[in-house]
Amino acid sequence: MMLWFILGLAALVLGAELLVRGASRLALAFGISPLVVGLTVVALGTSAPELAVSVQSAFAGQVDIALGNVVGSNIFNVLFILGASALIVPLTVHQQVIRQEVPILIGASLLLWALAADGGIARWEGLLLAALVVGYTVLLIRQSRRETAAVLAEVDAEYAEAFAAPGSGWRDHWGIQLLLILAGLALLVLGARWLVEAAVEFARVLGVSETVIGLTIVAVGTSLPEVATSILAAIRGERDIAVGNAVGSNIFNIFAVLGISASVAPMALAVSPALLHFDLPVMVAVAVACLPVFFNGSRIARWEGALFLGLYAAYTTYLILHATSHPALADYRAAMGLMLPLLAVTLLVLAARHWQRGRDRAG
Repeated sequence: MMLWFILGLAALVLGAELLVRGASRLALAFGISPLVVGLTVVALGTSAPELAVSVQSAFAGQVDIALGNVVGSNIFNVLFILGASALIVPLTVHQQVIRQEVPILIGASLLLWALAADGGIARWEGLLLAALVVGYTVLLIRQSRRETAAVLAEVDAEYAEAFAAPGSGWRDHWGIQLLLILAGLALLVLGARWLVEAAVEFARVLGVSETVIGLTIVAVGTSLPEVATSILAAIRGERDIAVGNAVGSNIFNIFAVLGISASVAPMALAVSPALLHFDLPVMVAVAVACLPVFFNGSRIARWEGALFLGLYAAYTTYLILHATSHPALADYRAAMGLMLPLLAVTLLVLAARHWQRGRDRAG
């Protein structure tokens, strides 16, 4: 069981890497802007494991894994990935992320919660989410075209270097890139099947629900591309990439991953009461928490990164206590009920003070 889980995880990561490399170079070979490639193909590549696992789970009838994977990944991306990245180096948050991406993420999270409120996500709701990712991608492309020539050239140069723009060698031939894409997709499908089957066995052996497995083990496993991208970007000093990767992946997870899964599933995706009444609200709260933290000086300080990691540890602890029906669950829930509102008020006060200081300087 553990062997199949590790093999599935390795296949997902390798498949996503091949997909990103092949699609990026193929797009560049056909003259598509590297900026657009970075905002679309790379976003798809880092979320490809979530997409493969959720679609496979929906078809196999493990709906709790499909939903838990998306919700758990979104919580993990913000609290753990941004928290760990900020501990390495304080992260700079671009104004566009604060003004556009975070509000879109909050709106997407609230929309998902609303769609799931009746206990299921129907096919037409999945199609709606999938249509929204198309609209979001079009928005990004139009914004890139409005960039000044100097900025666009600078960004293009960065992406061209990052993706090793095509040259004249045989490795850059479009046929080779197409083979890489096909190999990546094949590994994603195969890895998703192994991972889902192993996750179901984990749930049975450990005696916990598939929702918990999806929210924890599967969510962390499928988020490895985001972990590698953000932490490596933080180490290299590319702080905007570290933040943008996590926030952008969360938007893609809701619109594309869950949208496509619900669109192709044989029946509506049933939402468990636990997911609806606890995990989805936590996902929404995490998205909302980004706004005051990001707004506070347009950066994520090390203490805020440590706070995010602490919140993820608290959330995971609650899942474990609840899954095992631990006697300490009631006391833990009461303590969290007192601490979280105080934390929310503190973040809002910090954001309000920064906003007021900004107004005073502007005046």
